[in-house]
Amino acid sequence: MLLACVAALLACVALTAASCGGQAQPGAAPAGGGQPTAPASPSAASPATAARPLPRLAHIVLIVMENESSAAIIGDPHAPFLNSLADHYALAADYSALFHPSLPNYIALTSGSNQGITDDRSPPGAGYAVSAVNLADRIEASGRTWKLYGESMPAPGYASDTGLYATRHIPFLYYRDILDDPARRTGHIVPFTRLAGDLRSAATMPDFVFITPNLRDDMHDAPVAVGDAWLSRVVPAILASPAFVTTRSLLVITWDEGVGADQHIATILAGSGAKLHYRSNRPYDHYSLLHTIEADWGLPPLTANDAPAATMGELLR
Repeated sequence: MLLACVAALLACVALTAASCGGQAQPGAAPAGGGQPTAPASPSAASPATAARPLPRLAHIVLIVMENESSAAIIGDPHAPFLNSLADHYALAADYSALFHPSLPNYIALTSGSNQGITDDRSPPGAGYAVSAVNLADRIEASGRTWKLYGESMPAPGYASDTGLYATRHIPFLYYRDILDDPARRTGHIVPFTRLAGDLRSAATMPDFVFITPNLRDDMHDAPVAVGDAWLSRVVPAILASPAFVTTRSLLVITWDEGVGADQHIATILAGSGAKLHYRSNRPYDHYSLLHTIEADWGLPPLTANDAPAATMGELLR
């Protein structure tokens, strides 16, 4: 019922003619022709993908959940909210994580490489605060704003594991230029409790938002149903926020990694910047999502991994 109310609210917003035209129906091919042939690799953009213009997004919100393959989410009765969201908006049905365990995926998603990290150590560990240009650097250089909101974070910029708070899920703590800069670290990496206040207006909401649930609500230490219920409380507030109602903005929900050999993970795009009732079977991965953000905002790619990755424009409106 709550999602239906949000959808109705969004439907009342007057979008530009470009964003309203050519809306895909369930199972429809992307605009401009039949379903393109999928590229051989998610990291190699097909001509159709590369040529598709991206809508300019005002705000991008990324929520990263934990350790569930797509098969445990899409079609699972224990995830009713996520499935209703996937049905109403856009689903990347062939999206893959890149590594095991968690941390290398978070680093790759925000810097275009795992930066040689292969385990889940905390950032103060030897070699685990890396000197790498990252997405936050690119965003700030473009004049945009960003924040990471960490659930159960004891204080801004907190860099030690405690209770349900895990630093390995806070990727921006692993970049030396943020970790060693008190103003950037505490001004941009903040407790989740601050999100509600920042959502009150489009002006106070950062252009880029990264949300890290705690170890229960991200499905790491609790059943899928717990994370689904948490999202059912958090997501409607984001979609109904002034930023999402008055501007073309995008919410992405993905997972850091799958389970075992199954690295296919559910990735849902929602909000006024996402197509309605759309399902893509084109292969994508974390580098694709990173490159989509870069391409939409005109940010230079970070590495040779994200630069050629297929952007996800077919799921946007």
